[in-house]
Amino acid sequence: MFEYLRKVLVQNNEDQLSRELNLTIDECRQKKLHIAAASLFIEIAKADGDFTEAERKRIIELMEKEFNLDEECAKELIELSKKKVDESISVYEFSTIINEHFKKEEKLKLLKNLWKVIYEDRSLDQYEDRLIKIIGATLNLNHKDVIASKLAAKEELGF
Repeated sequence: MFEYLRKVLVQNNEDQLSRELNLTIDECRQKKLHIAAASLFIEIAKADGDFTEAERKRIIELMEKEFNLDEECAKELIELSKKKVDESISVYEFSTIINEHFKKEEKLKLLKNLWKVIYEDRSLDQYEDRLIKIIGATLNLNHKDVIASKLAAKEELGF
């Protein structure tokens, strides 16, 4: 599984990747979306300088629920995404993949889930606040959408 996900991360040619992994092009795109979303989760979890075990568990839970992944796959995806985040220059490369394939409603749901990761520790750090606004902008969402997603996440979390 690890090698499989690594190939999805590094391979840009979807035709070649689909042949190598015996997947359809749509399945390859889906895997890239999973990686892009997981990378944004990792970015937001690391924004305050403290990627906690609680945040990691929340990300696994969200990846399992939203992308219908089993726990092992979600964990491996997170580990590979952490490496991808360390190599990346900005969130733009992940947002670009999401913008190509997500509808506005899907982006809003992703943003709400990013807020859930932020609020896992029941606080909002200035770096988390700044990064979520940048992510919202790179997803072509306006500030009103970012705030609405924040309020929806807080309501779902019960505060």
